[in-house]
Amino acid sequence: MDHGLVGALLVGLSYGKALSFAINKPLVGVNHIQGHIAANYITHKELKPPFLCLLISGGNTQLVHVKDYTEFEILGKTRDDAIGEAFDKVARVVGLGYPGGPKVDKLAKQGNPTIELPKTHFDNLDFSFSGIKTAVINLNHNNPNIKREDLCASFEKTVTETLIENTLKALKSINLKTIALGGGVSANSYIREEFLKLEKDGIKIFTPDIKLCTDNAAMIACAGYYNYIAGNTNKLDLNAVPNLKL
Repeated sequence: MDHGLVGALLVGLSYGKALSFAINKPLVGVNHIQGHIAANYITHKELKPPFLCLLISGGNTQLVHVKDYTEFEILGKTRDDAIGEAFDKVARVVGLGYPGGPKVDKLAKQGNPTIELPKTHFDNLDFSFSGIKTAVINLNHNNPNIKREDLCASFEKTVTETLIENTLKALKSINLKTIALGGGVSANSYIREEFLKLEKDGIKIFTPDIKLCTDNAAMIACAGYYNYIAGNTNKLDLNAVPNLKL
C-alpha cells in the first residue's frame, strides 16, 4: 500500500481497516504512484487509457505506459536522484530554501537560460539527474558572481529538455499520441508550458489541476475507485509498504 513514511502509512491503514470492518465495506489498497496517474482522470474526464504518463516528483521520475486503469508498465526511471530531489538540492545550493521546486520555478522566470549544463543519456529510457545537480553545485561554488536566476533558468531548461526527449522516445516505442503528466513537479510552470508546445505536433497533453499535483486524498480515492471496479480489494492483513513499486 502506498509510498512514503511507514509510520504515517500505518496510521492511515489502521484507520481504514477499522472502518472497513466496522461498516462491512471492502478494503481497497492504493499505490501512491497510481494515485498521481489518477489525478489526471479527475481533471480530464475525457482521458482514457492507453496513454503514456510522465511521473515527476520528489521521490520518483518514471515513464509509465498506462495500458488500462489498473495495468501499468514502467518504461524508464531515474537511476539516481528523482527530479524533485534535484530541484530541492539546487534550491538549497543557491540559497532559496525548501520546498525548492516552486522557488526555483519562480526565480527562473527572472533569469536567462544561457549557462550550458550537462545531460546524461542512456541506451534505454532511464534518467539521471546527479550530473546536472553536481554541475550546478560546482558552478555556484566556483563562480561567486554567477546570477542565481540564470543558474535556475538554465537548470530548469536543461532538465525539461531531458524529460521531453525521453518522453517522446517512449511515446514512439509504444506507438501512442497521448501524454499525461503527474506528480508534484508537474506543477512546474515551465515544464507544463514546454510539454503543451508538443500539441502542435499532434500529441495530446494532459496535466492535472495544480492542486492535484502534490499528494492529496482525491487522487487516492480516484485510484481506489478504479481498483475497486476492477475487483482489486484486499483482506484485513494488508500491510503498509514504503517505496512500493507500481
